[in-house]
This record gives sequence, C-alpha cells and structure tokens, in this order.
Amino acid sequence: MRAVVNNTVLSNFANVRRADLVRQSFGDLVATTDVLAELKAGERLHRLPICDWSWLKAIALTKDERAHAEQLRKTVDAGEASCLAVASARSLVFLTDDRDARRLARLNKIAISGTLGILQSLVDDQHLNLDEANRLLAEMIAKGYRSPVRSLQELDK
Repeated sequence: MRAVVNNTVLSNFANVRRADLVRQSFGDLVATTDVLAELKAGERLHRLPICDWSWLKAIALTKDERAHAEQLRKTVDAGEASCLAVASARSLVFLTDDRDARRLARLNKIAISGTLGILQSLVDDQHLNLDEANRLLAEMIAKGYRSPVRSLQELDK
C-alpha cells in the first residue's frame, strides 16, 4: 500500500527512536519536501531526536499539487497541506495524527491512518507483540503524543 506520511506520525516514532517501525509498516512510503523540512527543523532545534530517515523517499509537489496545497494552507500547516494535496492527486493513504488534517482527508475521501494504525498494523503483522506496542504508545504519550487511547486494546471496543 502506498502512503504519504506527515510529521506528526514521524515525530511520534522519532521520539521513541523507532523510525524503523514506520518503514516496516508501509513498504512504499513517501514524505513531501515540506514534511521533511519540518522534521529536520525539529531535529536542528533539539525538539526531536536525530533518526535515520535516509530510506524515506522525498517527493516534490507538482504545480497543480502546490496550488491545491496553497488553498489548504488556510486550514492546516504546510506539511499537512502538502500531504493532503499529494494524497488526493496520487490516490495515496495519508498518515497523520493531526485532527484538522484528518477531517479534511475524510471530507475529500482520502484514506487515512496514523500512529495508532501503524502500531496496530505492526502487531497484526507480528513485527511487535501487543505489550511492546503498548509500551511504545505509553512512551509516545509521555513525550507529548495526544493519543485518544492509552492502549491498543481500546481500539477493539
């Protein structure tokens, strides 16, 4: 499954120093140059640990995608806007935890997932067991992730 990832998701996995897990969950994953700029700025400012993202393919927006992203900037930040424009134009899944971006994605019929979806996928595919995934989730929450659940078991309810 092809997906474009936002900085909110990348930051959660960076904060627990497990960038590798994002790669395992989605084989064909891209990030816009806007998202990678946000990520690198977070690292430079010491808001995020430095991780190896060299495997993450950077994509530039086309002229039409850039115009769409500029319209979306009225509602969301540059990273979210660029991802929404790319996901819409290229029929990609959009990985984000940003509430406004998720709302816009649903309105535009863009498939979405996020940190919780990645963790659940890693459990389903047996890359992590449930205890490991919940431990990572707890660590992400402790580092600032505003998760709607405290454990993946709550997703089944």
